[in-house]
Amino acid sequence: MKIGVLSDTHASRLEDLPQAVVQGLAGMDLIIHAGDFTAQAVLEGLRTIAEVKAVRGNMDGGVLRDALPEVINFTVGDTKICVTHGWGAPTGIAERVMQKCQEADVIVFGHSHEAYNRYHGDVLLFNPGKAAHSYGILNIDREINARIVQV
Repeated sequence: MKIGVLSDTHASRLEDLPQAVVQGLAGMDLIIHAGDFTAQAVLEGLRTIAEVKAVRGNMDGGVLRDALPEVINFTVGDTKICVTHGWGAPTGIAERVMQKCQEADVIVFGHSHEAYNRYHGDVLLFNPGKAAHSYGILNIDREINARIVQV
């Protein structure tokens, strides 16, 4: 399964994102958004591209805050994925999200605006960075392949 990963879009509508991001998401089987849409129109725009699994971020208010959970857990094949936005200072964020997502193979998070693609033991921690600068691609089949795409 090919998954596009976004976080921290901080946009009013999908068209406010870099064209390279929107074009890069075309053809994905799934899109994961790790919070801070800041506008429901971005979520609705992403849903025109592919199925979206999303959590709320600290900048998501109103309808988004009510509609989206703080954490989601789901499985792709045998791979357990946990998505949360994150909180606090960038320093130590990996350890904090690992505490919130203890039984995952892949933890997707945002908040720091810094791309992060590293294994901690057997767990992949993946932050696509701020959508104005980068997005991520997860290929999950028998193995997990993850990459950050700079725009």
